[in-house]
Amino acid sequence: MNALEIKNLTKTFDGFKLDNLNLTLPSGCILGLIGENGAGKSTTIKLILDILHKDGGTVKVLGKDNGKDIRLIKEDVGVVMDEVGIPECLTANQVGKVMSYTFRNWNDAEYRRLLGKLNLPSDKPFKDFSRGMKMKLGIAVAMSHGSKLLLLDEATSGLDPLVRDEVLDMLMDFTRDETHSVLISSHIVSDLEKLCDYIAFLHKGKLLLLEEKDRLLSEYGLLHCTEEQLRDISPDAVYHTKKSPYGAEVMVRRSGVPHYMNVSPISIEELFVFMVKEAR
Repeated sequence: MNALEIKNLTKTFDGFKLDNLNLTLPSGCILGLIGENGAGKSTTIKLILDILHKDGGTVKVLGKDNGKDIRLIKEDVGVVMDEVGIPECLTANQVGKVMSYTFRNWNDAEYRRLLGKLNLPSDKPFKDFSRGMKMKLGIAVAMSHGSKLLLLDEATSGLDPLVRDEVLDMLMDFTRDETHSVLISSHIVSDLEKLCDYIAFLHKGKLLLLEEKDRLLSEYGLLHCTEEQLRDISPDAVYHTKKSPYGAEVMVRRSGVPHYMNVSPISIEELFVFMVKEAR
């Protein structure tokens, strides 16, 4: 069973349209959703949760239609949005008590373990937490009620590099169970490159690409060459070219490049930037 199956998902606002999004997340995997501000990442997550009502298309979460079974679905889905919706007067201890009445599978022992692992105070009001501490508390809650799917919208934002690394390790441990999956959006592309099995690129409400990360990194590369050498490459293998007085920097499909040319590795961030430029 797939953790997520999104088909032809559409939502129109004034000046923006999420346009026939098709996206699948297999169970046991982590999918990174990459896009510039306003690309539709948060809109997609809110549509999955039925916080926003879709104009068209279907969304299945853990095999259930999100328009019909959203209450049941939310028991099995841990959510951390870019703003953690916890009342400012509550302490972490009090949050745990509230959540024990909210989720039937609430695991208080796991919650306490995560508070300790993330160095969160149990008796400090939420209003006195830093942004990073707020995100960490949201992650602790999301992972403490038997979730099979985590939906994380900029969940690593505001965390220092050491804590970000700890959170990424927690997410990778989470998906060691093949019934567990994660959809995470982030501006910190290096986090997603380290973490994810699949990468999806969103640009202005359209899906540019959805592919296994390792396949992307092996299939595409960067080539620095002269304009004369560029003419020796199959046009089908050239995805974007940036020319300068010193030659050309080209994003290429490796299979279409002559073997005597040296193709350098490309990062996920570079790949996204080149594809967005090409889309423009």
